[in-house]
Amino acid sequence: MAEPGSPKVYSIAAHRGFADALVAGLIPRYAEPELGLARLTLLLPSRRAERIVTEAFIRLSGSGLLLPRMAVVGDLDLDETLGPLLDPLGTGAAIPPAADPTRRWLRLAELLRQEMGDDAPKTPGLLRLALETAQTMDRLTIEGIDLGDLLQERVAGIVGDLAEHWRTSTRLFARVEAQWLAELAARGEVDPPERRNLLFRHAADRWREAPPAAPIVAAGITSASPALARLLRVIAEMPRGAVILPDLDLSLTPQVWDGLGSAGHPERTDLPPIGERDALTHPQYHLKLLLNRMGIARAEVEPWHRAGLAAAPPERSRAISNLFLPSEASADWVNLPASQRRLSGVRLMRSAHPGEEAQAIAILIREALETPERRVALITPDRGLAARVVAHLRRWNIAADDSAGQSLAQTPAGRLFLQLAEVVAHRAAPVALLAVLEHPLVQPGEARAAWLENARRLDLALRGPRPAPGLAPLRDAIAALAKGTRGAAIAEWWDGVERIIAPLLDWPDATALDDALDRLINAAEALCGERIWAGPDGRALSAFVDDLRSAAQMIDTVLAPPDLAQVLRDAMDRVAVRPPWGQHPRVAIYGLLEARMSRADLVICAGLTEGTWPGSAGTEPLLPPAVLRALGVPSGEFRIGLAAHDLAGALGAPEVVLSWSDRDQAGPVIPSRFVLRVEALLGELAAAHREVRAVELARQIDHAAPQPAYPRPAPNPTPAERDVALAVTAIDRLRSDPYQFYAQAILGLRSLDPLDAEPSAAWKGTVVHRVLERWHKAGGRAGQLLAIASEELTEMQAHPLVRSLWWPRLASALEWIDAEIAALKEEGREVIASEIKGEMTIDGVRVYGRADRIDGKLDGALALVDYKTGSPPSGRMVEEGFALQLGTLALIARDGGFPGVAGDPDGFEYWSLGKTRDGDSFGYRAEPVREGHKKSGLPRDEFLDRTQQYLRDAIARWIKGSEPFTARLNPDIGGFNDYDQLMRLDEWQARGDAGEGPA
Repeated sequence: MAEPGSPKVYSIAAHRGFADALVAGLIPRYAEPELGLARLTLLLPSRRAERIVTEAFIRLSGSGLLLPRMAVVGDLDLDETLGPLLDPLGTGAAIPPAADPTRRWLRLAELLRQEMGDDAPKTPGLLRLALETAQTMDRLTIEGIDLGDLLQERVAGIVGDLAEHWRTSTRLFARVEAQWLAELAARGEVDPPERRNLLFRHAADRWREAPPAAPIVAAGITSASPALARLLRVIAEMPRGAVILPDLDLSLTPQVWDGLGSAGHPERTDLPPIGERDALTHPQYHLKLLLNRMGIARAEVEPWHRAGLAAAPPERSRAISNLFLPSEASADWVNLPASQRRLSGVRLMRSAHPGEEAQAIAILIREALETPERRVALITPDRGLAARVVAHLRRWNIAADDSAGQSLAQTPAGRLFLQLAEVVAHRAAPVALLAVLEHPLVQPGEARAAWLENARRLDLALRGPRPAPGLAPLRDAIAALAKGTRGAAIAEWWDGVERIIAPLLDWPDATALDDALDRLINAAEALCGERIWAGPDGRALSAFVDDLRSAAQMIDTVLAPPDLAQVLRDAMDRVAVRPPWGQHPRVAIYGLLEARMSRADLVICAGLTEGTWPGSAGTEPLLPPAVLRALGVPSGEFRIGLAAHDLAGALGAPEVVLSWSDRDQAGPVIPSRFVLRVEALLGELAAAHREVRAVELARQIDHAAPQPAYPRPAPNPTPAERDVALAVTAIDRLRSDPYQFYAQAILGLRSLDPLDAEPSAAWKGTVVHRVLERWHKAGGRAGQLLAIASEELTEMQAHPLVRSLWWPRLASALEWIDAEIAALKEEGREVIASEIKGEMTIDGVRVYGRADRIDGKLDGALALVDYKTGSPPSGRMVEEGFALQLGTLALIARDGGFPGVAGDPDGFEYWSLGKTRDGDSFGYRAEPVREGHKKSGLPRDEFLDRTQQYLRDAIARWIKGSEPFTARLNPDIGGFNDYDQLMRLDEWQARGDAGEGPA
């Protein structure tokens, strides 16, 4: 026991289980017969810790107990404030109110914009910089460092020796902070961390002058801020006070403890508080810093006298202490006996990738829950991994309590709000607009079915390349739909949608943020009603919008509409939405901050890779590490030490699994340095600690029993089903890949273009054909072609980017066509038909198609022209019967199938708009006729007869015959792949399976 009058500081070893051990010691020490612990005040680090300790009291109180008054010091990393004990209503005017954090964020962005001038980034980047600036200001304030300390001669000398960009950023930070502090002083406010420090000092002075009669115990607080350390010292010196620290290693030798560095207590006053050789990454460093600032020697700290219900073996703490020895001291591992290296109850689980890791963790959790009252905790800083585990647990209807919650941007209400901002940013582009119209919250109730039907019809109409921005192309799409069935209904529906969406597009280039939020709110409420504000996510969105709007009104924040979505997303990502109830009582998922003081029977520490746990030791964006060290602010490596302490605390559980994967989404990763230390400490004992069963089960859980190999499809429909008309564009598909023809012509299936698709060859072909059709029908006069093309692109609502990228080559090719036709006219060749439909009947089958152009020659013969936006079929393709379109159209012309066209075709030309062979221009003619030096193609006098033979062969085999429509009958012929997934191509092509499949 501590001597009377001496500070009373205790430590609960990692293996004892902090919360349960704390409660187990508080009850006999402070409980009174009738009042229980009602007179005790328990000071805790966070709201999460308050909940954990409350649960521990419930477990250990037996027949019932009056609980102590619990107050929190508030964790700034969790965006928490002080409890009423330290921040009562009656603090008086001596402590100014705190500035609103959102208002500060927006105001700092404006100050940065003014200071940086033309060098300032766009609004999203500027607001990120403002947030980082605010965080740096908070770090300095927590450490008790004011602006004057930045101007010390020693610090100024360091800045002068740094690179120019560090000098510039340091000066920028100092100017911005000076302006902000001047504004705060004028308003009579202080920053939240400064008010926190003032409240700590106020409480410390009050309790030192008049110690409370009731006991006060501070437990689990590890923050080393000077103001809080002073308050803890006062509590430790109270007659009935005590400070209880988590996982302070009292077994470290004095040499190792001293080797951690000065930790805020340098040997000489001219040395910086944080030495260059301080072991910032050690898990005990931040506790040494706290003790030094409290003025407590480690020898004055006593071990806590109780253990919790979920305590691990006592030798576990000794092994943890050895595990985190500094590099010099860890050389003694080779001399340690096995008893001091053994981590009984600790397993190492290595997975191939995060998906496998998440599945294995879910299996471990599911298995642990088979034991009644067994509690399981997953601790990971990887939110993606946590989300995967939550999803896998739903397989067994287990709803895990994810204490970190979900980002507001990922919730239904938050996502709708962001999608409305995307509509603003992309000017009602199809993807953004349809995401809003089809959102689950939109149009609830009986009207939703009709709403979705109209939205899906619009979806189909907008497939393909992105149209021009704005509502005009959408109105044209609706007008086209209104001409069909149920046209009046969709027109009426669109009128209502446009009234909601139009205000989101009619914005100036610079818009006030509060006005932008008002417009989004109006649109959201018009679409969803009050449902947008319902539920945990709706309430969180309401609070977020109100806070941001009120701050924006005071600051007059202005931004460009395209920046709105990114600004909101960055801000909403910092808001966590936690479900209030309904989660599994024995399964918890924690981040590193939330996990402190928690305890479970099985603890799974996951995501143990470098860059995740521990995270990267990033630097402050505006202040260089040397300046921070000179000011006594720990560098980014300090966070690695905190992460190590979090792992050390988790290792105190009875059963622990350390999990990592060999790669993440980006590629291979390095296991955490902590894992490598565990493996090195265990040495030859590591093999016995491997967890392989859960990984094997994870690999097997979704593996179904082997199924028979899927054969190559070869459907064989009935004669009635086969009897379909042949389009000239489908004959090549029929001969090269009959299954593709079967899916398209017999099953009637069509592939859908994606929304915002890249301009396809078919889309470009449609544009070219429409341009040339208008030109020919207008007389084909020279000089008009480019004007018509420009008008057609405008009418098709082509996106400006698509238009600008394609126009140069299109214009060049069209100029070539204009010149080429003019030259042919001089030779006596005239265009007699364009975009003309025709048909014929052959062997009882209707064959139909559209000819791009038919020219009449002086001798009365015909020349058929097929326009191509890319490369035309080769002569060999035509010769082998896999490019029959041009020849079939010639057969229709010979048969008199085109109205008003008569003559015998002897010209078969492809006019390509692609690059010429020399690559210097666009546009060329090609004729698949074997004559002269050509080695492939069909002889001119045999062209029609050979085409007719191929056509009749296809009709006899597949249309009138009984040959199955075999998939990829000619696999070397490319170009048709719309139905590869339907034919399950990847399942049989690699086997070289030529066997016939199911009909």
